[in-house]
Amino acid sequence: MSVDRAFATARDEGRSALVGYLPAGYPDVPGAIDAIKAMVEAGVDIVEIGLPYSDPVMDGPTIQAAAQQALEGGIRTSDVLRTVEAVAATGVPTLVMTYWNPIERYGVEKFATDLASAGGAGLITPDITPDYGAEWIAAADARDLDKVFLVAPSSTDERIAMTTAHCRGFVYATAVMGVTGARATTSNLAEPLVARTKATTDLPVGVGVGVSTGAQAAEVARFADAVIVGSAFVRAIQTADGDRTVADKQLRDLTEELVRGVRGA
Repeated sequence: MSVDRAFATARDEGRSALVGYLPAGYPDVPGAIDAIKAMVEAGVDIVEIGLPYSDPVMDGPTIQAAAQQALEGGIRTSDVLRTVEAVAATGVPTLVMTYWNPIERYGVEKFATDLASAGGAGLITPDITPDYGAEWIAAADARDLDKVFLVAPSSTDERIAMTTAHCRGFVYATAVMGVTGARATTSNLAEPLVARTKATTDLPVGVGVGVSTGAQAAEVARFADAVIVGSAFVRAIQTADGDRTVADKQLRDLTEELVRGVRGA
C-alpha cells in the first residue's frame, strides 16, 4: 500500500502527516508489533519499521541500543517482514527503513517480492543513493513499491534534483548533520532544505530532525509535508523499564501530543 493515500488524507485535512519509526524486534518481535499498533491507533499516518543492523553508522545512541537489543534477541529479516505484514494489515502504509547491506545479503529481488507480498509500501534507504541503487529501483518499479531516498543540507541542488527524480512516495529530508536522535530544538537547516527540495519535485517532503514534542512537530509541520519521529518513540519504550502497560501508555500519549502538533501547525 503506497503512502499516497496517507498524504492525500493529510492534505485534505490541511495538515502534515505524522510518520512514526520503531525497529522490528524491539523490545521483542510481538512487543514491537503491539507497540506500533498502539502508535497507529493513536494517530500515526505512516509507519517506518527499522531493520536492525550491526553497523548502524547513521543512528544515534537511542536507536542503536534498541537495534542491538533486537539483534541480541535473534531478530531475522523474516521477522521484520512478519512485522510489516502485521502492521500493514491495520491499513496504514508501512515502509521498511534499512541499511543496504542486509538487503544485498537477503537478495534484492527476493526482498522486493517478499516485501510486496507482506503488504509493505516500500523502502527508505539511508545509505544508498539512486546512482548506486539501480538494482533496487528496477525491483521496486516492477512491484509498485515506494523508493524513498534521502537529501541533506550538504546536498547540491543538482544532487537533490537527481535524488528526487528517482523517489516514489516521498522524499526524506534529513535536516540534521550527524546521527539521528531527539533534540531540544529543531534544526534551522530544515526549512531551507525543504524549499530546495520542493523546487525539484511535486512529491511530498518529510523531515526528520529529532522531533520529540508536539511543539517541535508543529514547528516542522509549518513547512514540511510530513514530520518523521523515531528516537522519541524508542525512548518511550526504553523509559518504561520493561513494563508493557507503561510503554503502551507512553507511546499513545506521545503520539497524541505529536498529532495535536501536526494538526495545530
